Amino acid sequence: MMEQPFEIKKAVITGATGMIGVTLANYLLHKGVEVLVIIREHSPRRHQIPTHKNLTIIECNIDNYKDLTNKIEGTYDAMYHLAWAGTFGDSRNDTAIQTKNIEYTLDAVNLAEKLKCRVFLFAGSQAEYGRVEEKLNGSVKTFPENGYGVAKLCAGSLSRIACEQKKIRHIWTRILSIYGPYDGKNTMVMSTIYKLLNNQIPQLTKGEQQWDYLYSKDAVRALYLASVKGIHGKIYCIGSGNTRFLYEYMKCIQNAVDNNGQIAIGAVEYREKQVMYLCADITELTKDTGFVPEISFEEGIKETVEWCRSNNP
Repeated sequence: MMEQPFEIKKAVITGATGMIGVTLANYLLHKGVEVLVIIREHSPRRHQIPTHKNLTIIECNIDNYKDLTNKIEGTYDAMYHLAWAGTFGDSRNDTAIQTKNIEYTLDAVNLAEKLKCRVFLFAGSQAEYGRVEEKLNGSVKTFPENGYGVAKLCAGSLSRIACEQKKIRHIWTRILSIYGPYDGKNTMVMSTIYKLLNNQIPQLTKGEQQWDYLYSKDAVRALYLASVKGIHGKIYCIGSGNTRFLYEYMKCIQNAVDNNGQIAIGAVEYREKQVMYLCADITELTKDTGFVPEISFEEGIKETVEWCRSNNP
């Protein structure tokens, strides 16, 4: 029987320069957790990592995680494995890259064992499901339609087996649509904000998609609660549990920027294999961990816009 729940005093985060990684590091530091972050060598986003007496940075590319087993001293309670190669564009269907990610995930499990971690949290994706017209939970069948989703599904399954062999509690999360400060400039939310801030007109689809957006601060709280209270063997979808039409979110962004900017809804056709419905079923997450979203889209997008104003290129 895997132990749970327990207190996290020391944690490792891979892929820590992304939005979720930075926000998670800040969250853990605020809770008094000692944090080790593993980031890509010469990462252009290293500056996003907070400076704190309880945070240590190690530069190591994802393909060299196996070499870290003899380079990190001490023990840790938890590993949050967020790192992944080939997350955007054509690289999502680069089978060589995606297959390697499975190996890298197992390298991370081996590192977690060496560091005596008691829990390994794997950051999966809604891409593991493909296009589904129902709320997503661990019981919904998976039909991934790209290499990224296939590899995430395989990495989640194999890392669970590896963790069971090593007596490490495995928490498999599938993350839906998260937004917030530190996100990349090419996501729909961030690109819309920056275009409005720069007096450009965002070109959008009709926005008839029903979407589930969760603010990054809520998302990392969900990940933390899942790591300390989640049940080994379960899959937790990370989202708000509710949907709105995409055009409604875009109108909220337009109002938050508050510069009388225009948005061109319907100017762009839907892409091939467009997902029209995306919503997390957080029933099990709430039951097992107590997580409920606390920040509305209006509140979260206001904070995000203010962050973008101060980081506008």
